Amino acid sequence: MRFFILLGGLCALGQSWPDYGGGADASQYSPLTQINRSNVSKLQRAWTYPTGDSNRYFFNPVMVDSTLYVLAKNNSIVALDAATGKEKWTFAPGADTKIITNRGINYWESKDRKERRLLFASNHRLRAVDAVSGKAILTFGRDGSVDLKEGLDRDPSTIALVQSTTPGRVFEDLLIVGSATNQGYGSAPGDLRAFDVRTGRLVWTFHTVPRPGEFGYETWPKDAWKTVGGANVWGEMSLDVKRGILYAPTASAKYNFYGADRAGANLFSDSLLALDARTGKRIWHFQMVHHDIWDYDDATAPKLITVQHGGKSVDAVAQVSKQGFIWVFNRVTGEPLWPIEERPVPKSDMPNEKTWPTQPFPTKPPPFARQKFTVDDLSPHLSPSDRAKFRDDILSARNEGLFTPPGTRNTIQMPGNNGGANWSGAAVEPSRGFLYVVSKDLPAMLKLEPEGKARGGFNDSPEQRGQSLYQVHCLNCHKADRRGAPPAMPALDDIAVRLPREQLVNAIRQGVGPMPGYPKLTNAELDELIGYLYNPARARATVPAGNSEADAERYLSGFGFMIASDGLSPIKPPWSTLTAYDLNEGTIRWQIPLGEVPHLAAKGIKDTGSHYPKVGPVVTAGGIIFTGTRDRHVRALDVDTGKALWEAEVDTALEGMPAVYSVGGRQYVVFCAAAQAGLTRDTQKQISGAYVAFALP
Repeated sequence: MRFFILLGGLCALGQSWPDYGGGADASQYSPLTQINRSNVSKLQRAWTYPTGDSNRYFFNPVMVDSTLYVLAKNNSIVALDAATGKEKWTFAPGADTKIITNRGINYWESKDRKERRLLFASNHRLRAVDAVSGKAILTFGRDGSVDLKEGLDRDPSTIALVQSTTPGRVFEDLLIVGSATNQGYGSAPGDLRAFDVRTGRLVWTFHTVPRPGEFGYETWPKDAWKTVGGANVWGEMSLDVKRGILYAPTASAKYNFYGADRAGANLFSDSLLALDARTGKRIWHFQMVHHDIWDYDDATAPKLITVQHGGKSVDAVAQVSKQGFIWVFNRVTGEPLWPIEERPVPKSDMPNEKTWPTQPFPTKPPPFARQKFTVDDLSPHLSPSDRAKFRDDILSARNEGLFTPPGTRNTIQMPGNNGGANWSGAAVEPSRGFLYVVSKDLPAMLKLEPEGKARGGFNDSPEQRGQSLYQVHCLNCHKADRRGAPPAMPALDDIAVRLPREQLVNAIRQGVGPMPGYPKLTNAELDELIGYLYNPARARATVPAGNSEADAERYLSGFGFMIASDGLSPIKPPWSTLTAYDLNEGTIRWQIPLGEVPHLAAKGIKDTGSHYPKVGPVVTAGGIIFTGTRDRHVRALDVDTGKALWEAEVDTALEGMPAVYSVGGRQYVVFCAAAQAGLTRDTQKQISGAYVAFALP
């Protein structure tokens, strides 16, 4: 069974948990103390609400006025009594609303509290639901929705993907949202936009790929905004409500791993943006990766924290990253608290690729993840054949550190484009100046392969649209050449002769082994994806006309996760850690492996860390960190030492972020356990989910 676990707690704004991450500041912090270090070992299950399906959820529940809003029942929004788990109402999505943002939703209320709304993205549209009745609000936008494909200075019919993967942020009467564009050439622009929560009217837009006359335009080729996509905010954002400042980390420009058509530093890709939340005007920015060709974008929300620095109190913002860095700035001025050095990095040997000569390195705090992978770092738990394979791979690859440029020769990445910190990966104690970050070490090996010339428009055939879907959903495992990495990642290059269409449809809809199902794909999208898999030659990567650089040779690479035959990383453990920082001093307080791998733990091999940590921590004023792992355990840890004070086992792996709140004087916490616990096809099975509440007796 899949679980969301609720343990007693409180958000930074009071007894509720009214927003994704607990509040607009995304602190993942609760000031409640009823559950504390002295009694947390007594926690018991209070109630259970089954999700009613086998879908994978990462949802961070929202709790307001004793009502808990969750995602369940085939991607429906469900309102529960937060104290008992009894169902109040269900908003069932229609055929065109079934892809509700899986990580969270937004809650808004008017000053007189007469209007209360839940706002969310579904497919490529924004929608609103009455938070009391669960009825759709049809006066929002046009017939109840806002089309996010419109207003991007592109033909909407050419945009394959633009829905946000996180809920965004509500500020006053604005809903501010980013987007998750596709991963290929010619993807949608990554504009940040704010909409009126009542009408759906567009209020402001910030162009992350600047237009002529805008700051940063000169960091791209001429008119790049017409053809280049990405530089989007697909991850989490935070708000300094008092000052009206939005903090947003942006992604890499597209394509991720080759940038010959976008010479320059590429502002505002891979940047921490500080914007006026009312107008969208830039206040300051810092670019953490220049001309990113490594997919080193950041998904974790910037953390607002107050520290003692230089003899005075400083309101700061801290950004954790995939590389394992923490960047700390004065959140008003953008000045770094410690020096950041521009250091020379290796040059690319790819034709027409102009890598940036230097990259920024923070001098403090120290990194929380390993940043190199050599043969000396190979896991002692590898089979002899795996050890020989990975040893040969490493020795034959280009391996020059964090910023080794991808090429037609294998290139090592560490901690990898899917390593370091990710979704909901950090929590803070805002007033003590302490930060806690969950990290994973997942080395990757990139290799660029030519994809042919790109001329004229894009996504103008079903196969090309199918290729875009493949790049979003399949490429990271099955690679650009569709050959995968058998046996863990099966090849798809011969799928047309190996698997009849009916079986392929079932596999995509329901999932097979370690591959999750994709029931939310529309029938048209499914046809396009299968069309590409059966006829890939008809889908040559193309981009919009108008950029003289767009005729450069195109290259693609898979994300290249290095996975052994047992489903584990080839690097020696720990594969995941929880690290505590004192940001007053810029130092590490402690670091522990987070979780275990069950089949290794059964052999007495402990302290490995969970292999795919995807549960963000929540910190409470009771001196506790609540978190969960893929080994099907939820844990309460001591904030000062990392020592486990309590743990409980659930029936499947956990993902998402805990939600901590109090109802009727009693505390509860919510975890999302919505993933397969097994690492390989043979160890996975069909699962069903639940939201489960824990509290003191």
